[in-house]
Amino acid sequence: MHSSSSPADAASPWIRRFTPLLPAGCSVLDVACGGGRHVHWFAQRGHEVVALDRDAEAVAPLRGIARVVVADIENGPWPLPGERFGAVVVTNYLWRPLLPRLLESLQDGGVLLYETFAAGNETVGRPRSPDFLLRPGELLDVARGLRVVAFEDGFLQEPARFVQRIAAVREAPPAPDAAPARRLL
Repeated sequence: MHSSSSPADAASPWIRRFTPLLPAGCSVLDVACGGGRHVHWFAQRGHEVVALDRDAEAVAPLRGIARVVVADIENGPWPLPGERFGAVVVTNYLWRPLLPRLLESLQDGGVLLYETFAAGNETVGRPRSPDFLLRPGELLDVARGLRVVAFEDGFLQEPARFVQRIAAVREAPPAPDAAPARRLL
């Protein structure tokens, strides 16, 4: 007898842990999604998922559960201009020029879940280039203006790697007709 597992079973523990922050049924943008382990995770939880990657072959099997967008986001235009999402999810990917665009893609109340390799990883494996390794505290700088729910920067085992990860929320502005909580005289 063998155990069967779904692609969603491979979802990162960080992503699993902070999924409850997402507004129910919100749209999720999975950036550089590859084979779609997080696409499956969110689709199984009732979210509309946009699977964004440059590898058309890798994302082809996701067409039944997600809106697939094939685009080279490092060398071409942003393929989702003006679109906003309830969550933007990025794992094991870093392209610094894209970071402001990812934040712009978060709707009010939206959640940024980001986890990738950090400085120090060059001592234990790939990637080794500083172009693909977050500097200490870099995700905190990226998320300035968001409410940071959790942040980690350190070493993980199995496989040995240095990572930085963040869960942050773009808080909705107060309603225009909301009375101030307290007036000063």
